[in-house]
Amino acid sequence: MKTIDIKSALHLPNTIFIDVRTEVEFEEDHILDAFHMPLFSNDEHKDIGTIYKMQGKQEAVQKGFDYVKDKLKHMYMEVLNLSNEYENIVIYCARGGMRSGSLVNMISTLGVNVYQLQGGYKSYRNFVLDYFKSAMDTKEFIVLHGLTGIGKTDMLLMLEEKGIDIIDLEGIAKNSGSTFGFIMFNEKPPTQKSFETNLFEKLYFSKSNYIFIESESKRVGHVNVPHEIYEGIIRDGYHILLECSVKSRVNRLCRDYIYTENKNFEALIQCMNKFRKRLGNQKVDYYIQLFNEGKYEQLVEHYLVDYYDALYGHSVEKYEYNKVLNCDNMEDALLELIDFHTAAKGGAN
Repeated sequence: MKTIDIKSALHLPNTIFIDVRTEVEFEEDHILDAFHMPLFSNDEHKDIGTIYKMQGKQEAVQKGFDYVKDKLKHMYMEVLNLSNEYENIVIYCARGGMRSGSLVNMISTLGVNVYQLQGGYKSYRNFVLDYFKSAMDTKEFIVLHGLTGIGKTDMLLMLEEKGIDIIDLEGIAKNSGSTFGFIMFNEKPPTQKSFETNLFEKLYFSKSNYIFIESESKRVGHVNVPHEIYEGIIRDGYHILLECSVKSRVNRLCRDYIYTENKNFEALIQCMNKFRKRLGNQKVDYYIQLFNEGKYEQLVEHYLVDYYDALYGHSVEKYEYNKVLNCDNMEDALLELIDFHTAAKGGAN
């Protein structure tokens, strides 16, 4: 049976990872883009664990065989099909133990070239956490700052389309970081481990050491930015302030939250009601009246001027900026940011 360590596995060409853990284990976190092929269901795995504790290893192994015997042909065929598409197949379980080992042994015997991941998912998780500790020794963030609705996320996605490394923390967290933040995302928020896995992959496989990222607080939605990465965002380095007109900001927020296929008016009103303690009942009632009358642009401008700008304006003033960039014309601003990225890589900024 061939085994491989996680660092070597991550650098294999044309590789797919196969996760044989249970559904609940996989949902909490897994190697990015891994193919899920559970050896046992959640209940089966729990049953085997109970037998191991109560009766011993031999009885637990026997029960495992009973559960898996009717699945092996189907699993073999799935691995065989994947071998026609991928040059390398790496199979892993929780700790590189019997689940992945037994499957790798069986499939190897039948002539398919596969690896077992040494240490399983646990080795991957430890690799991720260890990487975060030193990542910012070599990586440098180009941090985009600006008031709510300024277009920071739009700009990141435009940069990514041009092949430039970005990290969209809000996109990974499935939350734009405000009271309304969850509305833009239909997907279930990630677990903390899953968030960190996605962040790791963006950092570890970045094409350059200069990566655009949005200025964020340490907590984004339901998850926290790892300490070392957050320190990399707020430290002295490359900071760019984006500015644009209130009209542009209002239009952008209306596009994202109101004039969208996924609009959720009920959720928007629920969010507005959460501001009663901060803004008072009279003001929130007025805002809901504007909403019900379809005066969306007027409502959004009130929120920006009366609340968000006052709340977050101080955070914009905390930094000295390498560049202040007007982005009413996003295409022109994009070109300037690309030039800045090129200069940063060359050491000119």
